[in-house]
Amino acid sequence: MKKYELDTLCVQAGYEPKNGEPRVFPIVQSTTFKYDSSDAMGDLFDLKASGYFYTRLANPTNDTVAKKIAVLEGGVGAMMTSSGQAASLFSIINICHAGDHLISTNSIYGGTMNLLYKTIKEMGIDVTFVASDITAEELDRFYQPNTKCVFTETLSNPTLVIADIELLANSAHAHGVPLIIDNTFPTPMNCRPIEFGADIVIHSTTKYMDGHAVQVGGVIVDSGKFDWAQNDKFPGLTEPDESYHGLCYTEAFGPAAYITKCVTHLMRDIGAQAAPMNSFLLNLGLETLALRMERHCSNALKVAKYLEASDKVEWVNFPGLESSPYYALAQKYMPNGTCGVVSFGIKGGREKAVKFMDSLCLAAVATHVADLRTCALHPASATHRQLTSEQLKEAMIPENMVRFSVGIENPDDILADLENALKVL
Repeated sequence: MKKYELDTLCVQAGYEPKNGEPRVFPIVQSTTFKYDSSDAMGDLFDLKASGYFYTRLANPTNDTVAKKIAVLEGGVGAMMTSSGQAASLFSIINICHAGDHLISTNSIYGGTMNLLYKTIKEMGIDVTFVASDITAEELDRFYQPNTKCVFTETLSNPTLVIADIELLANSAHAHGVPLIIDNTFPTPMNCRPIEFGADIVIHSTTKYMDGHAVQVGGVIVDSGKFDWAQNDKFPGLTEPDESYHGLCYTEAFGPAAYITKCVTHLMRDIGAQAAPMNSFLLNLGLETLALRMERHCSNALKVAKYLEASDKVEWVNFPGLESSPYYALAQKYMPNGTCGVVSFGIKGGREKAVKFMDSLCLAAVATHVADLRTCALHPASATHRQLTSEQLKEAMIPENMVRFSVGIENPDDILADLENALKVL
């Protein structure tokens, strides 16, 4: 495909129909595929040929959307998963095994925090959580000989902390490990982490990429830029895989070694694949992603400025505000906008925060975030409710915090809803 701008790629990338083929790529709702010979099928199982034989590993509809997202992020390849949580898990265990160690920033989505704090640790992988604003010198102290990656979020959910991508990437690379980054909130419309040194990018496609709250999904994008063979830390990629007759991923697939292993090993064995129908629905959202993100960001800035001026609000966190401690990083990494989420604290603590949310009308109280409808959530009693008071403090989640996901409705209606809810406090 020619060199197009991102908003054009949202519409055009991933699928180029030939003469007489459907203009909109079809849903291939089939679990299996027919071949004329056993040899042809065998070559697929041995990774000697490309093609489709079982939807758990690959499906034309899933692959079309994966190609589009890889182009949007600037990667060499991508893999669709059944959820954002599956993408987070796969991205880590593709290179981390029992006895290994990883470093993660602490201001991350509650579900991901639970994944790392409990499930990943139960798998025998040790996790060290560090402050999101850590310096390079401080971070150096946390690496261990068995450290395999650094994990962070471009724009954290719900604290809206912006990661210093270049700092984290340079630090990880100095220790011979990759930076894995969750880019769900900014989307590639507002930030492309690979351009700043990130190696693996993941998304919960359930959020802005879909934008309509009609499918659950995730994606892993491989930058293709990390040298997995530079040291002996990643034997799964650099040494023979006996389940494929001794194939070595770095030798056979070069820059696409990581994502190929993710598909042919992890998806083969775990099977958290995306449904073709969900990928089709996701693509409909991707086609309008650029337009929607513009509206989300402009609406959110208006909401943030309104809340900042309210005497019922204790604090407002939105990186687009000049008062934000992350404003400088936002201008560096996301100069065209961050996202549509605004975090703020209601004066009066937890009880007042809940009362405020229960008084909203247009904005729904919902677990979801980052779709076209405005919604609100109290993280301390919802997404982060499993965390102790001490863990909430470490994760930068005050008990009076409200996560307000600004939709694409008329901004005057959103502001009126906020005004009415604040009046009852």
